[in-house]
Amino acid sequence: MLENNVTRPKIFLTGGTGYVGGRLLSLLLQDGRFVRCLTRRSTRFSNFASPLVEVAVGNALDFDSLVKSLDGIDTAYYLIHSMGDNEDFEQTDRRAAENFAKACSTQGVKRIIYLGGLGEPSEKLSKHLRSRQEIGDILRTSTASVIEFQASIIIGSGSLSFEMIRALVERLPVMICPKWVRVLAQPISIEDVLSYLIEALEHPVGFSEIYEIGGPEQVSYGEIMQRYAQQRGLRRFMIPVPFLTPYLSSLWLGLVTPLYSRVGRKLVDSLRNPTLVHDKKSLTRFNVSPRSVDESIARALVNEDQQFAETRWSDALSAGGEPRSWGGVRFGSRLVDSRTREVPLSAEQVFAPIRRIGGETGWYYGNWLWKIRGFLDLLVGGVGVRRGRRHPDQVQIGETIDFWRVEQFENNKLLRLAAEMKVPGRAWLEFEVTENDGVSTIRQTAIFDPVGLFGIVYWYSLFPLHEFVFRGMLRNICRAAITNATVKDT
Repeated sequence: MLENNVTRPKIFLTGGTGYVGGRLLSLLLQDGRFVRCLTRRSTRFSNFASPLVEVAVGNALDFDSLVKSLDGIDTAYYLIHSMGDNEDFEQTDRRAAENFAKACSTQGVKRIIYLGGLGEPSEKLSKHLRSRQEIGDILRTSTASVIEFQASIIIGSGSLSFEMIRALVERLPVMICPKWVRVLAQPISIEDVLSYLIEALEHPVGFSEIYEIGGPEQVSYGEIMQRYAQQRGLRRFMIPVPFLTPYLSSLWLGLVTPLYSRVGRKLVDSLRNPTLVHDKKSLTRFNVSPRSVDESIARALVNEDQQFAETRWSDALSAGGEPRSWGGVRFGSRLVDSRTREVPLSAEQVFAPIRRIGGETGWYYGNWLWKIRGFLDLLVGGVGVRRGRRHPDQVQIGETIDFWRVEQFENNKLLRLAAEMKVPGRAWLEFEVTENDGVSTIRQTAIFDPVGLFGIVYWYSLFPLHEFVFRGMLRNICRAAITNATVKDT
């Protein structure tokens, strides 16, 4: 079954809902390319309402669905990896690649672009890396030309390795470091990986080639963690130990990082192998100059800020309901607590009390608590709440409202405030209003980017109070909007 069948695409993308594939899809669409995406459920691409996207419902383990999906395709991206599966992931990967290679031959696909993993082939190569390299060998049995990129650690917000590094550094002032933390790698930025994948579309068809890609520096995981800590303003102590098996490390990672222990075990098992670039022909055959480790980390953090600032929580959060997990939901390094209420009023009527928040109006609930927080802020050298606001009803980007600064403002739609009080991290408070058939929805979102373990402790220790205050604030904003509308009507 094919959806959005506006024109026949020439690019086929697997793994389009994954970390690399999702970013690659966005770049392909920005470039005006037609893309057919393979997915088990068509709803996974519901956010891409574009005539450039065609959805093929199928499964790499179902040969017939692959043959149908690859009809009319010139170039196919293979970005499938079953690392998190409970079953034998090597066998699953092997079956999927064999089906894909055979289906590409059947449909006359001219080129396959595959992202694999670096590592010198040997008996000591981990199952994870061995499987990644075996996939490349299987894909080359097809009649298509295969361009295989073998990458080291990918640095980017959301990547498995980067999120592990982030969680370890943010949560552990002192780290017990087994041998795998000292193994050398050649990290590469996600932006550079995507540049290679895009540029491969322009390479001539007719030959298969393996390209080893990595950044300009050879560093260990431990050094990457230290450099991340430096950019976050953290001091971290690392104590090397000669033990801690991959199994024990994976259990530990499951406790202190977002990784499931089974995924962590496969990842840690692969970290015992150096992932270094020996063949440097990718530097001469592609117009990509890989970034340094420091620049890659900085870009990951900056891009995360930009993507986060552009996020609309009504789209980003689950459409199935509110994210009510205790402590909020994690987006990258940030902790997010969001709630909504509906009011049978226009967006203009609902937004009016939001526009007047702070200053003489106050914060609609627990004003005495806000005053205490401001006084405590003054005691530690902060700005407190003494600044008030410039105008009781008008808002401009960049101006102050008590101990907040207006970061973004769209009248009757959005108000985002960035905290300027003393906190162990960065904090925002956001109000977004959307209207549909005379009913407006207010989404109130508290966001915190903690720095270090103290920042995380700060957030979770105050979370019960935040629940109490922010719930009351949203309720009273709705009441104020209804009251004002009633007064105007009379």
